[in-house]
Parts: sequence; structure tokens; C-alpha cells
Amino acid sequence: MAISLVGRRGYRKTSSLFWRFHSSYVRRMRYMFDLKEDDDACRQAYNSGAFLLFCNLSPFLQRKEEMLSPPKIHAAGSLEQTAIESELNGSFGEIRKAFFQLEEEDASLISTAQALLRWHENNKYCSKTGEPTVRNLAGSKRIGPNNGIIYYPQMSPVVITLVSDENRCLLVRQASFPKGMYSALSGFCDVGESLEETVRREVAEEVGLELTSLEYSASQHWPFPHSTLMIACHAVVDPQQSEISINKQELEAARWFSREEVVKALGRNPKLSKEKYDNVGFSVPPGKL
Repeated sequence: MAISLVGRRGYRKTSSLFWRFHSSYVRRMRYMFDLKEDDDACRQAYNSGAFLLFCNLSPFLQRKEEMLSPPKIHAAGSLEQTAIESELNGSFGEIRKAFFQLEEEDASLISTAQALLRWHENNKYCSKTGEPTVRNLAGSKRIGPNNGIIYYPQMSPVVITLVSDENRCLLVRQASFPKGMYSALSGFCDVGESLEETVRREVAEEVGLELTSLEYSASQHWPFPHSTLMIACHAVVDPQQSEISINKQELEAARWFSREEVVKALGRNPKLSKEKYDNVGFSVPPGKL
């Protein structure tokens, strides 16, 4: 009986391991790893793959009603900007202006691609010797040909924090935001800080409040102002000590919003052109945690 039980446990463990390593997600991740490490495998993928087009870090996009979409190109007859725009009926546009009019999957692809292109543009030389570095075929790293130093793309950690007093949430706006748009507080992590320290410092710096508690929520890649890891947190302040003191060097405005106001804003169509966006009243940016 004992031998039978051990056998069943061993079978279940082996079976679980088999299916895990043959799941579609694991296969995709292993394939992505191979593409980054094996130039021959990457070269084969190039021959059958589809491409996103960029010109000076601006993605090529086509308009579909209120939305924008990046076509996946298998081959281009010309690489001239004007010829491509005419032939494919689209244009190369600034990602910051187009980002909120992209579907979530397209926005993720575009922001990742632009982040890699920007990193390669800014890291052409070895920081130790000044010699040119060489990009591998996948673009996942750059290598110093003489010293073998490997450079990998980096992201800067940024916190974005929804501050509440249990009944209301605090949202802010910068002068560069579209009319009526408010967002959660955000800021870069300083060297030596923990995430918790960054959140507390940013809230104190920008709106003059102290937190009673905070917790991590989620994270995502964010392309502005350059490649960042946006780390979302929820923080709480004492309702009796919730008077805002705005840092005018950082913010144009900050105020408390009720649940009803936020729900109404979230219900508005986020995929609007700037002209229509300016007329919807209080709104929150899509895509941001």
C-alpha cells in the first residue's frame, strides 16, 4: 500500500511537471529566451515575422474611427517615410499623443519597441572605454567587442500612488495634462530608497500629507518620459489631517474626489482624440495604473 501511494505521488509530480513545461506560456517564454540568446534562431524568425515600423522613434499608425492601430508589416516595398505613409494610408506620429488611442495590446507592443529603440540609440558606446558596442540580432543586449562587457536595457522604477482618506481619493494634474485630466501621484525612486520611502516622500513633497498606511497593488511598463517600471500602490491618510498643501513647482492642481466622481470619469470614453478629450470635463488617463 505504501509503495502504491509513493508511486501515485511520483506520477502526479511527473505529470504536473510534464504539463507545466509543455504549456503554451512556458513554450512561449522558452522561445523568447532562445531568440534573445541565439542569433541563428532570431534570424529564422526575421524571415517569417511581422514588423512594426518606426521613424525617429515615432511609430507608424493607421486611424480606425476613434482608434489608432499599428499595422504588422511582413514586407515593405520602400523604406522612404513619405512613400510608406502614402502606400499604407497612415502616418508616423508621436507616441505620447497617440498612446491613449491605442488598444491595450498595441500600446504595450509600441511602448516596448520604442523603449528598446531609444535604449540602443542612447547606448552605442561602452561607458568604460568609449568604444562602440555591438547589438545582438534580437536587440536584447549590447556587447563591447574588445572587453566583452554586456549591457542590458534598463528601466527606471517609478511609483504611482492612489491616496485616499477611506472615502475620497486624491488626484492631481500637471500643466502639461489635457484639459480636465487628473491622475494619481507619481515620481521616480531616488537612489537608496525603498518603494515605501519613495511613496511617503512623493506624497509629502507634492501635496504635504503624511501617510498612515500603504500597500503594493500592481506594476506595468510605462514609456513616459522614457522606459520606466510603474509600480502602483494604495496609500491612506488620516481623514482628520487631509488638508492639501500643493507644491506649485510640481503640480498645477490637486483635489479630493468622491467615489461617484471617479466612477463617472472612468465611465467616459478614454479613446478620444485630443480635440474631443478637451470637452469631456474631469477625466482620468487610460492605461495608467
